[in-house]
Amino acid sequence: MTCASCVARVERKLGKLEGVSAVVNLPLESAQVTAPGTVTDEQLIETVNAIGYKATLKPAAKPRTSTPTGAASEAGSETVPRPEPAGAALRPRLIVAAVLTVPVLLMSMVPGLQFSNWGWVAFALSLPVVTWSAWPFHRAAAINARHLGSTMDTLVSLGVAAAYLFSSWQLFSDPALTAQPGMDAGAHPLYFEVASVVVTFLLLGRYLEANARQRAGDALRALLDLGAKEATVLRGGAEVRIPAADLAVGDVFVVRPGEKLATDGVVVEGQSAVDASLITGESVPVDVSAGDAVTGATINTAGRLLVKATRVGAETTLAQMGRLVSQAQSGKAPIARLADRISAVFVPVVLGLAVLTFLLWMIFGGGLYAAFTAGVAVLVIACPCALGLATPVGLLTGTGRGAQLGILIRGPQVLEDTRTVDTIVLDKTGTVTTGHLAVTDVAAFAGYAGDQVLRLAGAVESASEHPLGRAIADAAAAHGPLQPVTGFTSTPGGGVQGTVDGRAVVAGRGTLLEAHGVATPAEVTAALEAQQTAGATAVLVAVDGLPAGIISLRDTVKEGSRAAIARFRELGLRPMLLTGDNAAVAGQVAAAVGIDAADVMAEVLPHEKVEQIRRLQASGATVAMAGDGVNDAAALAQADLGIAMGSGTDVAIEAADLTVMGNSLEQVAQAIELSRRTLATIKTNLFWAFFYNAVGIPVAALGLLNPMIAGAAMAASSVLVVTNSLRLRRFGR
Repeated sequence: MTCASCVARVERKLGKLEGVSAVVNLPLESAQVTAPGTVTDEQLIETVNAIGYKATLKPAAKPRTSTPTGAASEAGSETVPRPEPAGAALRPRLIVAAVLTVPVLLMSMVPGLQFSNWGWVAFALSLPVVTWSAWPFHRAAAINARHLGSTMDTLVSLGVAAAYLFSSWQLFSDPALTAQPGMDAGAHPLYFEVASVVVTFLLLGRYLEANARQRAGDALRALLDLGAKEATVLRGGAEVRIPAADLAVGDVFVVRPGEKLATDGVVVEGQSAVDASLITGESVPVDVSAGDAVTGATINTAGRLLVKATRVGAETTLAQMGRLVSQAQSGKAPIARLADRISAVFVPVVLGLAVLTFLLWMIFGGGLYAAFTAGVAVLVIACPCALGLATPVGLLTGTGRGAQLGILIRGPQVLEDTRTVDTIVLDKTGTVTTGHLAVTDVAAFAGYAGDQVLRLAGAVESASEHPLGRAIADAAAAHGPLQPVTGFTSTPGGGVQGTVDGRAVVAGRGTLLEAHGVATPAEVTAALEAQQTAGATAVLVAVDGLPAGIISLRDTVKEGSRAAIARFRELGLRPMLLTGDNAAVAGQVAAAVGIDAADVMAEVLPHEKVEQIRRLQASGATVAMAGDGVNDAAALAQADLGIAMGSGTDVAIEAADLTVMGNSLEQVAQAIELSRRTLATIKTNLFWAFFYNAVGIPVAALGLLNPMIAGAAMAASSVLVVTNSLRLRRFGR
């Protein structure tokens, strides 16, 4: 495929099959097809082949729903087709055209360089240019003509052929036409230089375009190439090296420092730090140990790890990312539909305008020279290429850059949605906060010191598996080694007890202390209520039957959350906090990150989150929501724009429009900004593509544009659209 007209033809032909819909992508040279069970893959391929293109089934594609086929190029499994072969094939044709065109141009335009019968030399030198070098244009035009179709190549082929054949007819009709040297360009009816220069410029433009399109897809290719090629698995206690593709769920594999993790899994032995920057976009390595989940294609930076595979092949995080990005790049934004409607009739209209231009110039006395020049210029200047590339190349580059930053954009419609949202609702736990409680305060009584209370409670809690207990134990361990505990018992929902250094320690709720005969004085009760009112989770600690202290824990705000809230406001969004926690906790978090108290929705049960989103929408707000839990999935789907944190569940990610693979709220702001920037780039591309044709065709028809300049402008328009899109590669740097 070469232009928007090609895209329209393939889509229209596939759409004539009953129940079939297709979205064709020009830079990826692929079609995303949805078909009922009654339509086979072979029928789809034959339909595309029947109109002059060559389609192949994408390897490893699922046979039903979203059956991708390649149009006019191969499409690899979970890969972006590389335009390198097209560029390589054009290079020798471009070199030959350039070498032969230069002397033809100089002879035709510079009287001082002419010699007797120079026209015959120009005729001979131009022949390889307009035949062999221009063959890709002629071949495509012929194939389309055979199927009663027309594309950009039709315009180019006709324009070049007309210029060369007309010039040849003039030369053969009057062999003495160029017998004398020193003729100005306007003094002879020969257009060999026009035909040659147009071919050279268009080949150059297509060559540059192919290379630029390749760079536009580099980000996704780099993402999909991240996976490890081999894995070291444990088989019968021995290490065996196997291809990573052969890993099965349940296999335990070894990851040494500096190696990539072969697939998603859970650490079963060892401690290390894992660099996940290529997946999540976050540069700081994450510490992992036994029980922690890890992602394939991340890099083990320190210790040796044993990992049990939990997801392999197409189910891995990396494969899902690639699939989401590829699907997004295959779609079309609503703003591209106008371009589609125009391109469907563009070429026939241009052919009609070229003929009309020629006839009008002849009728109104412009002469054959002027009529021919204007008609050829109209043919050459028209460029549906830029229209066809405007949306998909912008989308390709933007989504590819997003993947590098750990941002997945589900589809083109999302770009429109990010432009219109004015309110962003943020789930508190796991989105604005870490979701992990940490000790923030220790109050001591009965002559005990705060660090003493923490060490005693931490020693007992070290034997507990409860998240509160682990947080207290971790805080105590930060002050030194924990003492051993004996006689440990745990009361579900109540707390723990045990003996540390000969002292009986009880930590938990007031009811547990009462059950052990510990009386709670008024000052302790008041301090406990004050902490709970302030939004803390408070744990009472008793030592040898006396209340010794209160340990307060809070869900800590993520680093960068406050900066992200400020960025939301700069983007014109109203940030709101949504949580099931009590109003005190919600108010404290909101104040810490800069959300107004009036924009806090607290004590909202999971099933009520959807109602809160609907209420905002009913009030006229266009709502984006960011969350990471299973209980956020319905609200994410209800929101006008759902944003899932990649640290969350697969259910939340599946329900979202945007996914950020990292944990930072700043990535959410970055995702919205990138989406808006991508949409702006696409709109800029479309504007220039339309503007170019709207201005260029009338100027050419009025005889104010030399066909050679028209050819250069046509080639430049496509290159301009692609290079403008490539600016997105620098986003976030």
